[in-house]
Formats: sequence, structure tokens, C-alpha cells
Amino acid sequence: MSEMVLDLSDDAKEYGRQALRAFEAAGGDQLVQQAEAKPDLRESLAGPVLSELGAWELDPRTDAELEAAAALCRSAGYWALPYPVAERLAKPSDLKVDGLVVVADNRPSGVLVGLESDWATVSLGGVRNRVVGRGAAGPGFVAELELAAIDDRGTDDVALGLVLPCWTLLGMLDRAMKLTIAHISLRKQFGQPLSAFQGVQFQLTDAEVERSGVEILAKYALWSIGTQRPEATDDALALRMSAIEAAEIVFRVCHQLHGAVGFCDETTLSWLSRYSQRRLPLGLSATRDLLTCRVGGTGLTGLFAS
Repeated sequence: MSEMVLDLSDDAKEYGRQALRAFEAAGGDQLVQQAEAKPDLRESLAGPVLSELGAWELDPRTDAELEAAAALCRSAGYWALPYPVAERLAKPSDLKVDGLVVVADNRPSGVLVGLESDWATVSLGGVRNRVVGRGAAGPGFVAELELAAIDDRGTDDVALGLVLPCWTLLGMLDRAMKLTIAHISLRKQFGQPLSAFQGVQFQLTDAEVERSGVEILAKYALWSIGTQRPEATDDALALRMSAIEAAEIVFRVCHQLHGAVGFCDETTLSWLSRYSQRRLPLGLSATRDLLTCRVGGTGLTGLFAS
């Protein structure tokens, strides 16, 4: 087995920083608000800046560009970019489609509202379909998908299709923590900033432990894919389960420390929180059940081993 290297390369980190600056220059937090008002604008709002970054020239199925793709997804999450970057990057190499969505067997859905591009789906069992229709738009650009069968050769697509969206969620957690730290540093109570109170410090530490834990597991799952570990899909599911759990804790703490203002649309935290709650293809309980069935009595290996 190759040496376990969990940190991203310097080139990938720099690419992620460039993406952060580019998304900010393109509109930053205003992009998601504009897209929610008019979902048909999603492509025109986000597409040009992603093309300029060379996003669609990346091949995440090669080791070096896999890290760059993860860094890009993280930057997209930081700004809650209203575009399925991770799903576009996860497109299969053997199908002529623009992107890939991992879906559940029951009521397959994807964040494709307002997009006219060609999409494929893959079930957690590796069955691939082409998207031929979309149902009514729901919150977060989610719509139920009408599918036409392609094949059952998508097993190798599942891990990548699960892990890259977790990097997007990680970017949202990064931003939520940064916003909260800034808020408690400025907001005063009893003549001193909130950040000076021990109880606030404890809450923030708990949230940061969760966020940093997801970061480590996300890097591990990425390494698992890059080294083509047979357990890559199990690692991806374990990451997904951990990321959902962590997001619930991080956003709960961040909302508590923001107070009532954190639930108002005038605050960026509200938008981040809303878009972090998409539980596709499965929620926490269903993800845990599936992972338990897959690993059986053998359990997980590597960083996920208990």
C-alpha cells in the first residue's frame, strides 16, 4: 500500500485559494441569493467563473487533479456557490454527460433545478441511469428525477460521487466557524466581547473539534480514492455519516452564538445553514444503516476503525 499522505499538495491549496478569490469577485454571497430568486440563472451566475478557473478541465480520476477538485469543492462550499460543482467534477469518464449525481433507490433526487445540462445518476449499488426529466422544484434547487437505465457498471463512480460533496460541506463549515468567530469577537455583553466568556469558548471549541475532524476524514477518504483502496466506498460512506453529524453540531453552535440574528436572511450564516441541510442521497440514519450492512462484522479500517 502506498504511504498515507493526507495533506493536500501546495498546488491544490493554491488553486483553492484562487477559487475563493474568484468566487468573491464574481459576487460572493450575493450569488446564492440571486440564484434562489431565479434558479434559471444558476448557469450564468456560476458557469463563467468556473470555466475561467479551468474547473471542467480537471480530471479527478487522476491523483494530482483529485486534490485540486477537492480544494475547488471546498471553496465553492465556503461561498455556498449555487452550482453543483462536486457533481459536475464526478462525471464518469465513459459516459457523455456533464455530471453525475449519487441517488437513492427510492425517489431519486438531485440539485439540478434550473440547469439544462446532461446528467447521469448512480445508485449506491452502482446502477447508472440518465436523467430524462425533472419534477417540481423544491428547496435548495432539489428536484425529483425521472431516469432511463444505462447499465450497472457504476460501482467505481460511487465513492467519488459521495466524497466531493463532503468537501463542499466542509467549506460551509469553514465559513460558519469564521463568521461565528468574527461575530463573538465584535459582539459585547456586560462590557466585554462574547469571545471572552468561558462558556462561549467551550462551545466554539466543541464546534471546531467537529469541523477539524471532518477535514481529517475528508482527506483520508480522498486518499482512499486516489490509492484505489477496495474499501473506498465504505470510507466515503463513513465520511458522509461523520460530515452530517458534524454539520448538525457546528451549525447548532454557530446559531446559538449568533443568537436570533443567525436565523435572518440578512446574515450569511442563515444561507449557509440552509444549504448545508441537503441530505442527498441519504440522511444520517439511512447512511449509518447502509454502512453497517456493508461492513458487517468486519468493521472499518484505517482512520475510520473504532
